[in-house]
This record gives sequence, structure tokens and C-alpha cells, in this order.
Amino acid sequence: MNRQPAIEVKNLSFSYGEVPVLEGIDLTVPEGEFLGIVGPNAGGKSTLLKLLLGLLEPRQGEIRVLGRPPKKARRLMGYVPQYPAFSRDFPVTVEQVVLMGRLGTGRLVGGYGREDRRIAARVMEEAEIAPLAGRRIDRLSGGQLQRVLVARALACEPRILLLDEPTANIDMRVENELFDLLRELNERMTILVVSHDIAFISRYVHRVACLNRTLVCHRTEEIDAEAIRQLYGGEVRMVHHHHH
Repeated sequence: MNRQPAIEVKNLSFSYGEVPVLEGIDLTVPEGEFLGIVGPNAGGKSTLLKLLLGLLEPRQGEIRVLGRPPKKARRLMGYVPQYPAFSRDFPVTVEQVVLMGRLGTGRLVGGYGREDRRIAARVMEEAEIAPLAGRRIDRLSGGQLQRVLVARALACEPRILLLDEPTANIDMRVENELFDLLRELNERMTILVVSHDIAFISRYVHRVACLNRTLVCHRTEEIDAEAIRQLYGGEVRMVHHHHH
């Protein structure tokens, strides 16, 4: 039985002023897929995520998320941005950051309720940061902070999780651990992850969307040196990660 598409993008184009960023993008993401999005800097990867979230409006084309316009589906999406929207030295705890993911999902007045705190505790446990709940974020490692941001995104109980370069500033061991967590989460939600490391994510994702203004999707087994050369416009060496 065919599943309902989680995301449908048809003939999507977007520009910042006179500068075209995306042109003629067609993409269908079935529910339950783990999709990697790769491409050179300024290729439009972060812009595509913001369009899916309804934070930007396309110049032309159509986007449907779970059968509805992006703005009406926003509460069903969890988002891990490339950079936190707050300063690392802001005096908040891990639990307080995770609870931010409950904003807009429950009651409008009176602060966080018992259910909000229960869900925050559950996702902190899932992201393996429960022992850090009372720690200030300025005392976290880069890998710990990324898990906090993932937990914050999970706190809205999303059906789709979008991540923008979640492993950009963490070491390889932590990168492996984070993607192992994402693979577990993929058992119950659709995941789209932007990454700079095409060889690494190919071990985890079902397909790779190669984006450089236009988009071409490949099954992971189809990714080879020629596909990378066409995407990046030159000789780019694939780096393979080995487990011991």
C-alpha cells in the first residue's frame, strides 16, 4: 500500500532579490523516509528547509507538507537549525531549552504544564541528555548541545524532523552517535538532514538529494564519483568512514 507523501514539492523556484537560489525543484518525500540533502555552499540547502517550514515564500511552484501548506503544518515539524537562535552564554538550563519546543503546542497562558514537562523529560531521555537537565548550556560540549537541540525539536512531537548541518562542529565519534539516534527516530518519523559529508550520510539515509540550485535525487547505492563531480563541479574526493 502506498503511503501518503510527507512532502511534495512541484516546480519550486526561489530568489533573494534578483539572485536565483532554487530553480524548478521537484521532490516527493514519502512518510518514513530518511533523506539526505547535500550540495555546495550557497547551493540552496538551508533555503529549501526554510521554504518547507513556511518561513519563506516561493517565487513559483507549490509545497505541500502532510497534505497542507507549510505554515499550517509547521507544528507537525521539528527543526534543528544550523546555528542556535540563542547565545551559548545565555543563562538557561538544558531543560529550559528543551521546553522551548513546547511553545505553541499547548495552553496559551500560565507557563509550561505537567504534560509539557513530562514530554520534555521523555525526549531528554531519548536523546540521552536527561542527566544534564539542570546544567547550563554554556557548560555543554558541542555534541551535547546538538543533542539538546534535537530534543527541543522532538518536544513538539513532530511527524517530520528537519536538521540543517547537525554535525558541522562535532567530532566523528559524536557524529556517529548522533546519526545512530536519528536512525532510531526514523522508525517513527520522516527525517530530512542537510549535510556536507556525502559519503558519511550515505550509510544512513535512504536517498540523497543533490542540490545546487536544481535538484537530482539518487538512491544511496547510486552515489559515485561522477555524481559528486556533477554536483560540485570538480574533482571532490569521497572520504569513507570506517568503524572499528
